[in-house]
Amino acid sequence: MSLSLEAAELPADAVEVGRILDAWGIKGWFKVLPHSASPEALFSSRRWYLQPGERGARSFSGTVLLRIREAREHSDSIVATAQDVEDRSAAEALRGARIFIPRSSFPTAAEDEYYWVDLIGLEVVNREGQPLGRVRELLSTGPQTVLVLDYEEAGEARERLIPFVAAFIDKVDLPGRCITADWQPDY
Repeated sequence: MSLSLEAAELPADAVEVGRILDAWGIKGWFKVLPHSASPEALFSSRRWYLQPGERGARSFSGTVLLRIREAREHSDSIVATAQDVEDRSAAEALRGARIFIPRSSFPTAAEDEYYWVDLIGLEVVNREGQPLGRVRELLSTGPQTVLVLDYEEAGEARERLIPFVAAFIDKVDLPGRCITADWQPDY
């Protein structure tokens, strides 16, 4: 096996974007499972940071840098090739590895488009300024995305769901870390 990866420090703005599934072909290519339906970050960055997964990728420990030669869509998956991954056995050694990319390497989002990672942790208020909660995660329900908010009521942890669509979302202020919604606390 010819796999020698460079140890690296995980960037402070690193975001986990996928994991390596398995080798693909005999020339060191590997299949990638992206965490997003729109994996532009995997295509835009030539420096992927890997960490071993819970299962697999035991050929290294800590964080390593993978210098990507090419990443592209193939059928219904993503395939990639990298420096220092010259054959199938080297690609197999990466199986299960978690892929991180610096947030600063993501392509710029279009106007009124947001990366989910940028919305997590934002406070949500309604038009009257009443706090509705903090974004814990987002759910893709097919036709729309839903904000999952955490909030407290009478000292008890609660969850609130708000569709992330123009009909309910008035403004996303990333620098101010706030989303304004046309929503009431009793919905």
